[in-house]
Amino acid sequence: MKKFLVLLVLLLSGCNMPAPSQSQFAPALPTAYIDPSYPTMEAAPAEPVKTSSGIEVRANRAWRDGKEVHAEVCFTLPDTSDWSIWGASLQYPGGSVVDFGSTLISLQESVEGQSGSRCDDLSFYNVPPDADLSNVIVTIDAIAAPPRAEDYCNIYMPKIQQTLIDRGIAIQLGCVDSGQGQVMQILSKPDNMSKEDAE
Repeated sequence: MKKFLVLLVLLLSGCNMPAPSQSQFAPALPTAYIDPSYPTMEAAPAEPVKTSSGIEVRANRAWRDGKEVHAEVCFTLPDTSDWSIWGASLQYPGGSVVDFGSTLISLQESVEGQSGSRCDDLSFYNVPPDADLSNVIVTIDAIAAPPRAEDYCNIYMPKIQQTLIDRGIAIQLGCVDSGQGQVMQILSKPDNMSKEDAE
C-alpha cells in the first residue's frame, strides 16, 4: 500500500507541474512591429567622402527609422556596367549588422569622359532600439556588376584561354556569332578528351 501511495503521489505531482514558458526554450525573434517608442532621428556624416581603388564613395546623410538604420550612399561608377552595392555592414559600439537592403535613388550615366555615379538608400535591418548609434561606421564591402553579354568574349575568354595555356591544357576557345551576339565556345580540344571534360 505504501508503494502504491508513493507512486500515486509522484504521478499526481508530475501531472500538476507548471508548463514551461516559451521564453525558457526559444530566444525572442525580431518582429515587424514598430513600437512608437522606437527612436527616429537623422545625422550628418562626420567624414562624408572616402576614396578606395579610384572609386569615390560619399555618404550624404544617415537616419534611424524604427528598427532600421538608413544611409544614403553615392559612389562613382567604374564603367557603364550595372554596378550596385553587393556587401555592406553597419558597426556601432557593442554590435554590428550585415543584414541590409539597397534601393536605387538616382543613377547618372558617364558623359564625355566624366564618371557616372549611383546613389542608393542602404537599409540595415533589426537594429536594437537601445543600440548606441553615437559612433557608427558604414562600410561598403563590395560593389559589383553582373557580366554583360559582350564581357564573356572581350574580358573573360582571354583570361580563361591564358589559364588553359599556363596549365598546359590544349583547349582552344573562341567566340562565334549566335544571332543574338557573340558566345564563347570550345573550338578545339585533344582527341582523347570528351566534350564534357573539356567543358
